[in-house]
Amino acid sequence: MANDPDLRAILDFAVEAAHLAGALTLGYFNTGTPAELKQDRSPVTAADRRAEELLRRRIERAFPRHGILGEEFGEKTGSEPSRWILDPIDGTFSFIAGVPLYSVLIGYEQAGEMLVGVIHMPALRETVYAARGLGCWWDGRRARVSDVGELAQARLLTTGTRPMYTLGRGAAFERLRDACLADRGWCDGYAYALVATGRAEIALDPIMNLWDVAPLLPVLIEAGGTLSDWSGNSSQHVTEAVATNGRLFDAVLHALR
Repeated sequence: MANDPDLRAILDFAVEAAHLAGALTLGYFNTGTPAELKQDRSPVTAADRRAEELLRRRIERAFPRHGILGEEFGEKTGSEPSRWILDPIDGTFSFIAGVPLYSVLIGYEQAGEMLVGVIHMPALRETVYAARGLGCWWDGRRARVSDVGELAQARLLTTGTRPMYTLGRGAAFERLRDACLADRGWCDGYAYALVATGRAEIALDPIMNLWDVAPLLPVLIEAGGTLSDWSGNSSQHVTEAVATNGRLFDAVLHALR
């Protein structure tokens, strides 16, 4: 599959679609767009919904037999073992607040394997994207994780510390945080893009959904890093996440345990 030209075409399609959806979100960004709360108490805006609708229309036209799973409109089953996994705005809280660290996430899965991932940050004009066997790229240049090999030199990123404690992970988080050089609250998909491009070494989340994780997995792997749960199991179906630059994987898991 690594040299399949169709996979390169799918990656190109995903990057283009992410840019189009991102451009749509910018039309709502910092304009006072109202938000409402969903049943799970997470915020949603018209920009989330319209960006996902745009992505679904493009996928349905180009790949009518593929399935689609999106955060806002659920799952449409396909007739082929191929599925697109969408988060139209990852970081809606940032988006609502006018913070430019939100992203459009697109993943492509075939027969249960994540093969393509895109993290597009419209307000920052940055895109990090990857396909299995084709490498990870950052706006046209090859992306690689950092070569930091000691926790004492590592930069740790989290979406927020409160969930660490409400979910009973406070002690584990503190052990890892205290072993690292620095910790910052650079969040959501942006944090994982920073790890993939060597600008941080660790990203940590105590709770994740499939549409949060799936697009990130090919990006981290192709950049030379890891993405797993806090026990080291790697899958798009994990419900928590820790990304590393690879060299720190064992040390991070040891600290979390």
